[in-house]
Amino acid sequence: MSHPSFGLMTAPQQVDYADVHRVWREADRIPEIEHAWLFDHLMPIGGDPDGPIFEGWTLLSALAASTERLRLGLMVTSNRFRPPAVLAKIATTVDVVSGGRLEFGIGAGSRPSLPMARREYDAHGLPYHDAEHAVESLAEACTVIRRLWTEDKPFDFDGTHHRLTGAFANPKPVQRPHPPIVIGGRALATLRVVAEHADRWNIPGGDIQDAISRSARLDRYCEEIGRDPAEITRSIFLPVAYDQPETTRAAIREATGAGFSHVILGLSSPYPAGVARWLTDEVIGKSR
Repeated sequence: MSHPSFGLMTAPQQVDYADVHRVWREADRIPEIEHAWLFDHLMPIGGDPDGPIFEGWTLLSALAASTERLRLGLMVTSNRFRPPAVLAKIATTVDVVSGGRLEFGIGAGSRPSLPMARREYDAHGLPYHDAEHAVESLAEACTVIRRLWTEDKPFDFDGTHHRLTGAFANPKPVQRPHPPIVIGGRALATLRVVAEHADRWNIPGGDIQDAISRSARLDRYCEEIGRDPAEITRSIFLPVAYDQPETTRAAIREATGAGFSHVILGLSSPYPAGVARWLTDEVIGKSR
């Protein structure tokens, strides 16, 4: 397995912009932290349900302009929130602003089992279809976005869930042929979309044996369509326990030992002073 890559995630809820900006600027100066992430929710999914939360892509663009080295993205964009052609334009803008550092994270959208996330759709006038619709829509969105990033002439797209006429994108992303596509999720239907479209697959933590099982299922789905499973980097999200760093270190060792070479460490707010340096010294450095 290749050397593990470590990043951090700051959920932009129950925090001020200055707090997130401080952590990212600190992390940008620490080579051991290679990537940084936000999430994509419109209302808080933890803490005060009426507390502050920032829109992910807007904040990501600001942080892209404030950093120089970190690769960056949303873990992961809800495909339910934005039409794919609009999302492709937004993502291209961030890739240009960052000088080609975007990791394009996308997923089917919030699970029905998470009521705090479910409410944001009604609150913003957004439709919430069933899981089958969401996964089919995700697959079509990935196709549309990739074509907009790579094709030099306008095209029409007549899908089941998305229809475009004269679709075209200019400028293109800085990264060629396009930014890495990171698809998040653990459902088997989503894994089929991962097999076809993703450069990285992220699973949101949980039981490591379940993650290993789903990684093996992804291997089989890749083989069914004639794709080398090794082309898809395995990524995992792990929460950080400030008061029990050994718990996080053990989770990292377990995950990397199971083949998850891309590790995203979730920081809870409020963020302690010097948290990125602490994360590097007490968690990343001691987990190797």
